[in-house]
Amino acid sequence: MSILKSFKFIIPIIALAFFFSCDENETSSISQGEPKISVKLVDGPGDFEAVNVEVVDVMVKMNDDSNSDEGWISLEANNETVNLLDFTGGISKVLVDRYPIPAGTLSQMRLVLGDGNTIVIEGDNSELNEFDLKTPSAQQSGLKLKVNTIIEEGYTYDFVLDFDVEKSIVMAGNSDNIILKPVLYVSAEVNSGIIQGSITPSDVPAIASVLVDDMGNDDPTDDYVITAYTDDAGSFALWGVPAGTYDVVVTPVSDGTNYNEGSKTDVTVVNGEVTTIPDPIELMHKSGTISGTISGLADGVLATISINDANTTSIETNASGEFVIENVTPGDYIVSITAAGYLTQEFTITLEPEEMEIVDAALVLE
Repeated sequence: MSILKSFKFIIPIIALAFFFSCDENETSSISQGEPKISVKLVDGPGDFEAVNVEVVDVMVKMNDDSNSDEGWISLEANNETVNLLDFTGGISKVLVDRYPIPAGTLSQMRLVLGDGNTIVIEGDNSELNEFDLKTPSAQQSGLKLKVNTIIEEGYTYDFVLDFDVEKSIVMAGNSDNIILKPVLYVSAEVNSGIIQGSITPSDVPAIASVLVDDMGNDDPTDDYVITAYTDDAGSFALWGVPAGTYDVVVTPVSDGTNYNEGSKTDVTVVNGEVTTIPDPIELMHKSGTISGTISGLADGVLATISINDANTTSIETNASGEFVIENVTPGDYIVSITAAGYLTQEFTITLEPEEMEIVDAALVLE
């Protein structure tokens, strides 16, 4: 895959060019040989049944970073209402497809939304309730994104708008006052890559994430996290990841599952390319503990406790006959207790996630 000339463009922002419907639609003349732009919408995690937003348009301003309302170019996005939660696990919504724009500096971009925005939330009795999303007047005045990206002839530029639903919805006290304050991350795929992968077991809903050190220093305040839900097949895609090496962490959505997070280290991202993690990332079972007290031993005699796990774990009791085996994967085990001069005892147990299984025994002489 050829890689476009690199340019710096990864910008997290509280409200990306968020406009409600407006009348201006100023355009510049476009020649056939000039560059093209595509804009895709993806979604960050959100614990809702649906978040519906009315997309009216995507607009850009060339060679002008002023606050003037003049000079905006419509990219003629389809006016439609979309459920943001449909665009997870590598699925994206194409808002603009290879639309020609002039060469120069793409100074600003904005996403124009209408006022038909709603949210669907599951109630206490599993009923689905739909509410209007309100928008502060400050958002309606139009906050613009400073892009300042060089657009050169002969190239196609792909931009990704990552709408972080979880951070964008503000529950202001009651169901009649739910506020939409968009949090979006914007990236150009030519100066970023995509990480694709999957998890096992695939039927556990999970969130994949990478931590991006935006400034390359030890200050965590300028870092941010790129996230994506897994889909029904356990697949995910992390869009707009800057070139570098990352640890991909996958965390179950529900705390009530029997699994902890899993991870894949040293995943390398190349600008303009898709990095596919070849093997599924394994979610780790929540571990359990086996402990107990062994009695009947003469002074100075220690017992050995072994379990038939993958590592054939074996430990000795302390001077009081006590033992603890931690971080044991849930499952069926045979616990063997031995000591020199004493009859061996065995116990069959089933260890559940996060369970503390007690195995006490009294050894007798041979």
